Amino acid sequence: MLVKTRGIVLSFIKFKESSIIVRIYTEELGLQSYIVNSVRKKGSASRIALFQPFTLLDMVVYPSSKGGLTRISEYKCSHPFATVPYDIRKSSILLFLSEIVARTVREEEENRPLFEFLHHSILLFDQKQSGFENFHLVFLLQLAAYLGFGVSSAEEVITQVAFEAGGAGTSGNNLMQLQQLEPYLTELLQRMDDAHLPNGRVRRELLHLLVRYFQLHVDQLGEIKSLPVLSEVLSD
Repeated sequence: MLVKTRGIVLSFIKFKESSIIVRIYTEELGLQSYIVNSVRKKGSASRIALFQPFTLLDMVVYPSSKGGLTRISEYKCSHPFATVPYDIRKSSILLFLSEIVARTVREEEENRPLFEFLHHSILLFDQKQSGFENFHLVFLLQLAAYLGFGVSSAEEVITQVAFEAGGAGTSGNNLMQLQQLEPYLTELLQRMDDAHLPNGRVRRELLHLLVRYFQLHVDQLGEIKSLPVLSEVLSD
């Protein structure tokens, strides 16, 4: 029986000559993997564009057994991006966040609150013309809550990163460096989108702090490949 659902593209890999295997977080079925044929053929550029990270889709799909590959019967973009493709800062943020979600969201079952959070956040980000400097930081804090390790205080994050990251952060100097971020993380937790952070350096250090916090709580999260690119783009 076919299932009609909304979906959020997370990633894809090439498959055979012209096909892909795409991972999509769906509203009705959770995380699913689909084979999509003939999207990498010459002249199919517009079709492969529909499977870029965080593209929002309306789909009709074939259900699968747990962890099995299946196929999409129909698909179309539900909300074409208006700003993201034309702003290197926005596209870099979106690429980073899609990698984080792809590595942390693994459930193959319906989770409507999480889906609605992701869907709403992507739409809101695309609509923002300015004032999105802290968006990725706020997104990480909110996502952590949906994943079950929400942040209650800045001190909690700093303590865990300093003393539980496999011994790598146990030096006194490292703890002092992290503690310098505590007022900024507190500001972020209290005011979220309205938080005032002084510069790109502070944002970059908070970003690395939160990524390390995720690495403590998500098994085999590993290296986030898009992190250096985002750090460079947002360095000012």
